[in-house]
Amino acid sequence: MRCLAVDLPRPLDYHLRVRSALSIALLVSYAFTPACAQRPVPDVRYEPSSPAITAAMLKLANVGKGDLVYDLGCGDGRIVIGAVRDFGARGVCIDIDPQRIKEARENARQAGIANGIRFRNEDLFKAQFRDATVVMLYLQPHLNLRLRPRLWSELKPGTRIVSHSHDMGDWKPEKQIDVEGDTIYFWTIPDRPPAH
Repeated sequence: MRCLAVDLPRPLDYHLRVRSALSIALLVSYAFTPACAQRPVPDVRYEPSSPAITAAMLKLANVGKGDLVYDLGCGDGRIVIGAVRDFGARGVCIDIDPQRIKEARENARQAGIANGIRFRNEDLFKAQFRDATVVMLYLQPHLNLRLRPRLWSELKPGTRIVSHSHDMGDWKPEKQIDVEGDTIYFWTIPDRPPAH
């Protein structure tokens, strides 16, 4: 008598387990691809300053033709674009989000001033900005405080700092104005930073 090998159908739960295992493996491999592993996460939710606030920030800093204006966390580039277009300055846009840098570059191109601006997709806490004469900020209070020691140690005395909505703790502003219900703060880097 001959025995025949019969391929019996596998139980349904076997197929579900195999399919689940494959799905998990695909998700894990996707999560650890270089593109996902290196995708930066902004510290601040993107919230652009209004045109009136942007203009007031530039005026408060007394931006002019000799200035190099950095916007740390530039968003769509509107502050630097205004500095270059309306005041004849040069500018640098720095943002950790590549989409914001793409938007800033396109907005500058549309304004016809892209050649006067450098665009850097970087973490502002690692970026170099020593050559700035004006630094613009719209971050959060704790991020301003985290950045403050670098501003004091790396910027030249007389460099102007302007922050939308958030102060610098016990570093008192030299000026502050209210625009559209928001406060804008102004400082200059002193010859000797305060001891802390």
